[in-house]
Amino acid sequence: MPYILSIETATEVCSVAVSNGNQVIFYKEETKGPSHAVLLGQFVNDAIEELKKANIKPDAVAVSCGPGSYTGLRIGVSEAKGLCYGLNIPLIAINTLKIMAYGVLKQGKAEKDTLLCPMIDARRMEVYDTVYDNSLQELRSVSADIIDENSFSEFLTDRQILFFGNGAEKCKTVLHHPNALFLDDIYPKATDMAELAEESFYKKEFVDVAYFEPFYLKEFVATTPKNKVLSDLNKKS
Repeated sequence: MPYILSIETATEVCSVAVSNGNQVIFYKEETKGPSHAVLLGQFVNDAIEELKKANIKPDAVAVSCGPGSYTGLRIGVSEAKGLCYGLNIPLIAINTLKIMAYGVLKQGKAEKDTLLCPMIDARRMEVYDTVYDNSLQELRSVSADIIDENSFSEFLTDRQILFFGNGAEKCKTVLHHPNALFLDDIYPKATDMAELAEESFYKKEFVDVAYFEPFYLKEFVATTPKNKVLSDLNKKS
């Protein structure tokens, strides 16, 4: 079974895991972010040191590839690419929403016929989301949606949907359908990447280390700090 080092930085949480098959043999997580630029390198170094003690080299690196935080994804993918170059091993990219949905299924928190809708906050009332069934078949393409009372009506009419992730909290105030269920405290974790990464490894579903880019979904928009705006206005007056 392959040893796979997994990196997850798509939200405010930063985590790194090493798995052998479905067994996680190393895990570090920080939920008080965002501090990925500081923590990720240390977490990865700690993981590599643990493997060195056992005279083990990872067979691949898996990275949570989005959608999610532009900065978080960029940091995670850059670290993953650097490892793959340095160790000459392949890179596996796993959709962040799929990681979350798999985690919910693994915990047994969804009934058999309940659909899964992982949501990642995209600011204001917008979220990144998709809809899966219990076999993780995607029933709706990943998109950036502004949620209102009619959202997901094509599914909610006949099926229950379990909404979760840091984007689901703000949707509770607008999604009042009786088939809309909410699950708290769910976020993407590197530990939930183990079996998904192993499956990709055996299928040789690798991405090009040189050209791979995260799935940002939306273009990054830089904003000007308010104090800078005020300073420029004062200069003009």
